[in-house]
Amino acid sequence: MNPDEIRARIKKLRADIAHHDELYYRKAEPEISDVEYDRLKKSLTELEDAHPDCAQDASADSPTERVGDDRTEGFATYTHRERMMSLDNTYSETELREFCARLEKLLGREELTYVVEPKIDGLAVSVTYEHGKLVRAVTRGNGVEGDDITANALTIKTLPRTLKKGDDLFSQSPDLIEIRGEIFMTTAEFQRINKLREEAAEPLYANPRNLAAGTIKQLDPREVAQRKLEIVLYGLGACEPAPALPPTQHDWHEQVRAWGLPTLEKYWVVKSADEICDAIRELDKMREKFAYATDGAVVKLDSIPLQREAGATSKAPRWAMAYKFAPERAETRLNAITIQVGRTGVLTPVAELEPVHLAGSTVQRATLHNRDEIARKDIRVGDFVYVEKAGEIIPAVVGVNTAKRAPECVPFVYPEKCPVCETPVVQLEGEVALRCPNRECPVQVRRRVRHFASKACVDIDGLGEAMVDTVVEKGWVRSVADIYRLRRDDLMTLGKSVEKSTDNLLAAIETSKRADLWRFIHGLGITHIGASASKDLAQNFRSIDALAKSKYEDFILEKKTVIEGIGETMALAIIEYFNEPQNRMLVGELLALGVNPTPPPERSAATSALFAGKTFVLTGTLPTMTREQATEKIEAAGGKVSGSVSKKTSYVLAGAEAGSKLAKAESLGVPVIDEAEFVRMLDGGGADTQAV
Repeated sequence: MNPDEIRARIKKLRADIAHHDELYYRKAEPEISDVEYDRLKKSLTELEDAHPDCAQDASADSPTERVGDDRTEGFATYTHRERMMSLDNTYSETELREFCARLEKLLGREELTYVVEPKIDGLAVSVTYEHGKLVRAVTRGNGVEGDDITANALTIKTLPRTLKKGDDLFSQSPDLIEIRGEIFMTTAEFQRINKLREEAAEPLYANPRNLAAGTIKQLDPREVAQRKLEIVLYGLGACEPAPALPPTQHDWHEQVRAWGLPTLEKYWVVKSADEICDAIRELDKMREKFAYATDGAVVKLDSIPLQREAGATSKAPRWAMAYKFAPERAETRLNAITIQVGRTGVLTPVAELEPVHLAGSTVQRATLHNRDEIARKDIRVGDFVYVEKAGEIIPAVVGVNTAKRAPECVPFVYPEKCPVCETPVVQLEGEVALRCPNRECPVQVRRRVRHFASKACVDIDGLGEAMVDTVVEKGWVRSVADIYRLRRDDLMTLGKSVEKSTDNLLAAIETSKRADLWRFIHGLGITHIGASASKDLAQNFRSIDALAKSKYEDFILEKKTVIEGIGETMALAIIEYFNEPQNRMLVGELLALGVNPTPPPERSAATSALFAGKTFVLTGTLPTMTREQATEKIEAAGGKVSGSVSKKTSYVLAGAEAGSKLAKAESLGVPVIDEAEFVRMLDGGGADTQAV
């Protein structure tokens, strides 16, 4: 390339990287994989290093000289006392060995000790403690200043408000300290959220990192609290008085643990490049057992004084490097693109693949996200495509092997009409998704009715997926209200010997008219309103009619939330739902048909405080009550129920055939109780933790 072509190439790479930085850091909606992004960065670095004159001519500002900026509108910014840097990274073992050789030369030492840590795929954060109390949480931002997300970080249950007192490795106990780490979402929580979206045929979130980053940047902490974020802390920022440093990186990890902070569950102290590579291989084998996504390893010089001596470049420390695992990728044929229609009418494209083995499982379907992604990647039916597990969980089509493209492969034409009811699709302002606006579209009706009748909502036994499909296909049910118009004579035509099942179904439908109010609210399918929010609404409004007449001031008053757990986004979704004439009509029909939801019992101060601040985990089969019933009793008494056991768990309520949760509780020393002890606690007695 001549100089003009080199300058043009550098300018183009910088513009592309800036575009992807905006999507990744600010919007948490990346278009390309980490590998593709890192290739762009490496190409730019190599061009700038080989042609410094052209690089200066192309632009004074290069993304190779700064960290990505995650600051967004709506948050106050705060300046880090000590700059928060990025890390140089590599996918090459050779480059990792070169990193060790450079450090040995820079420091004039032939033998150095290193720490190998799991690289957690989350959102970088810095938390500040003053005199042992948490005062601030800030994102990395541009490295100099970041977004103040303190209010949102306080919703993370595993983040202590105060540091435990204990032995300090510092020369003087710090008055102020910045501790760096990552905010992340566990695989289990990510799967829980995506399962709800899958049931509603809504587009799945791509990976835990993007969902965690998008969640922590919500403007309302109440909405952040609806998703269970976690944090892990492992890095050292500013410390006052200075210098008050522990001697080594591994000592620092133990100090963080001694303070009661969530830190790395595993790290290796090694003494050579060979041992570094061995540790990374061991990490690669065990990382699937971690609760969080791990996309590589971070290698750090162990000696903190030598870290200070080695220094840093404009964007990264010289004493650390990230080694990233190359994502497992498979190539297979794209047999078809099917379009799913969700409960809210969203059209979601799904890749139907020739079965292929990938990351320990056989993959036959993969997400294509939306119409724009198909067009951007030029994905065509019949192509050989590359499939990866995004965040090692959700299979996604990441590219096309165009060298194998057959002449008959033509660009995919996204439907302009709903594939089910042929209603012209619409695109709402500000949305990428296309929607079928026809609320009587059979697939939407089926999904809404399934949701309403499910165990998570009014729980109509006998109205499962197959029966819903049948009554919708017959035209007997066109809306949720039609469930209560089903006639015995019609149902009796569905086959021989159906009298008992018909009577059981009609009895279950009749019983559902008096379902708990929160179940009814949840069943309406209001955007953003899940089971937990439905319980908060039921407790505060006491009737569906009162909720339907609610105003903005009932939720947000003087910029503050009125109902714990219901933020502005939820409030606007509720108001918008009941402003729709068809939704008001639906509620009116249901009430006219005799639906009379049961409001929750009034909570006395004594009852609601009984389990206040307590977290329970349920496991096994209880003798006389279901898990759902136990959950309701815990929540009515002011407690909370979690799906996983941690040191923060107050009690594990165990029944017959309790599994791994019981074993983990015992290993962590978490009190274990049985149903009898649980009932005694509800009656005001204390727990006998030796009950199980």
